[in-house]
This record gives sequence, structure tokens and C-alpha cells, in this order.
Amino acid sequence: MIIGVPKEVKTEEYRVALLPDGVTELVRAGHRVLVESGAGRGAGWSDDSFVQAGAEIVASPAELYAEAELIVKVKEPQTTEIPFLRPGQILFCFLHLAASRQLTEALLSRGVIAFAYETLSDAAGRLPLLAPMSDIAGRLGLLAAAHYLQKPSGGRGVLLGRVAGAMPARVLVIGGGIAGRSAAMSAAALGAQVVVVDTNPERLREIAELSPANVIPLYASRAQILEELPRADVAIGAVLIPGARAPTVIERDDLSRMKPGSVIVDLSIDQGGCVATSQPTTHRDPTFVVDGIIHYCVANIPSAVAATSTQALCHATLPWIVRLAEGPLEDALRRFPPLVSSLNIYKGQITHPAVAQSLGLPCRPWPI
Repeated sequence: MIIGVPKEVKTEEYRVALLPDGVTELVRAGHRVLVESGAGRGAGWSDDSFVQAGAEIVASPAELYAEAELIVKVKEPQTTEIPFLRPGQILFCFLHLAASRQLTEALLSRGVIAFAYETLSDAAGRLPLLAPMSDIAGRLGLLAAAHYLQKPSGGRGVLLGRVAGAMPARVLVIGGGIAGRSAAMSAAALGAQVVVVDTNPERLREIAELSPANVIPLYASRAQILEELPRADVAIGAVLIPGARAPTVIERDDLSRMKPGSVIVDLSIDQGGCVATSQPTTHRDPTFVVDGIIHYCVANIPSAVAATSTQALCHATLPWIVRLAEGPLEDALRRFPPLVSSLNIYKGQITHPAVAQSLGLPCRPWPI
């Protein structure tokens, strides 16, 4: 199979979807790998490193998309990339379709076969391709909160941690999945008081067993969230329903309960956000203020540490790229069931129920 790795064009996206060692594995298996010139530069890999691994460097995205049968990316196709896609071409990347009807309709119209990293689920219900990026996003989101709590950054002037003679900061984490737990553990390590709310009793038990004493797991009722918001210096939204648009857990009116200069970090922004006032931001312009509350809603947080996140992502995705490339596609879907959960669109049809339900569009689950 001919595999194409384009240079990411999303604003301030520095990651690349395949490492040179991944190229070596694919070439040894008999595949051709095309890499757009400069694709790895932002994460620290030169064109020469890909050539030495066996890749062919192409000068333009048009050339790459025209020849490749399988396109491997990090982020969803941008407006400028959509026209390059062709019927029957396989796309494998983060898609987050529930947050964008426009992108979904564009992919449907192009007749592509689109697999999403974020919905690939293993036999235990885990999300192995989303997990490493969620871990990084949780840690970086907490660091961002610590920065924006500082007075020169517009915050309350509160240290996100513990110091003798002063009360520690209080952090509310809504959602106890990987991103939420990473944020909570980072906050706890600094000495903050941390409350994690979730609706899954088993997850709450795990958090209670594995967390230090300054992390309090509670059931995520609406009443509990409203009770915690006035106490919080930071609220981190980390709610995830695989494939679906994130539910709103903080309403616009709820902001009035929070202390002016407090910080909201919406880690669910890729799936539409779990805070009513959230809107996607960039690393260049990461925050905005609503009703005196600072909002941090960067849609590709892990890109800030592109070298680290590229390695973590590519080591997770490579086995699945290999499986897709083995072909034929129907055999791969039969032999490796998690790929079915990753399949979002097949030649003009939505195949993932949560995506279809979120957008109010029809669904035809695989096999079609």
C-alpha cells in the first residue's frame, strides 16, 4: 500500500503522524511511504531522517494526496485539505466529527473511508490511541491553569499549590478519565486541594484507592458541581463520551458562582466543549474572559510539546497503521475488531452511532 504523511496545516499544529522508525517498519513490510517535505520539522525530525528510514519526500500536499491510498495525519483535515481527498481513500487521524457537522458533511461528500483515533476502543473499553494525548493534555492543562491564576496573567493571584501560612488552591476536575486524572494528580503533587467528580462509581473507587489524601472523589451530580464551583480556583472540564459531542456540565449562569479571576480549562473542547461558554482557542491566543472567568480552550494542547506527544502518539498508532495497510480493508476490519470502533465514515455513510446521533444524521454501522 502507498501511505501518505502530509504536513499538518492546522494552526500551531507541530506534530507529525509517523516517526522515521515507523517508516522503517512499514517499508520493511513492503509498503511505500510518502512524506511531505517539512512534515516532521515542528516535532524535531528532518526530511533526511525520513529518507534514511526509507520514505520518499514529496514537495506538495497535492502530489501526496494524489498518490497515497492511506493518509495518516494527526489532526482532522482542514478546509484547504478537503479538495485533495478522493473516493475510496483511507484517512486515519483525530477527527472529532461530533463537534463539526461541516467537516462530517465534507468527508461524506468526498466518499472517503475515515477512521478516527479517538474512537478506537479495545476489548476492555479503553481508548489506546486517545489515551497518551489525554494524559499530556491533562498535565499541560493544569500547568496552564497555574499560569493564568497569576495576577499578571489576569488571575486571582493564587499559587496553585501549598505554602506555609496560606490556604492551598482548590481545583475541581469534572471527569475522572485519563485527562481528568492526569490533571488531578498534577494538581495534587503541587499540594492543591483537588475534588474529582465523575458518574462512574468504579472509577471513583479507583481514584480513591490510588490518589493521595488531598484528592477527594465525589459523584458528579448537578448539585455537587454547583456546590463546588464557588470554592474552586480552577475548574477543569474533562468529560468524554467516545464519538459523541461532550455534554455541557457548566452552564453560562454557573459562572456567577465562581470567584472572579478563577480559571476554566476545557479539555473537552475537541468534542465541542463541556462548558457552555467555551469556544476553541489556539496556543497563540489561548484564553478569553467571560463574566470575569478566564477560559483556556486550546483545541490541540499536546502540540505545545510536539516532540514528546509525537513519540507517544506514533508509538500507539503504528500497530494500527500496519494493520490497515495490510489490507484488504474488509479483512482488516474482520481480523481486528477495534478498527470497527474507529471507523466513522465509509464511502458516504456515517458508521459510528455516537457521531450520527450527535449530528442528527443517519447511521449505517459496519458491515454496510
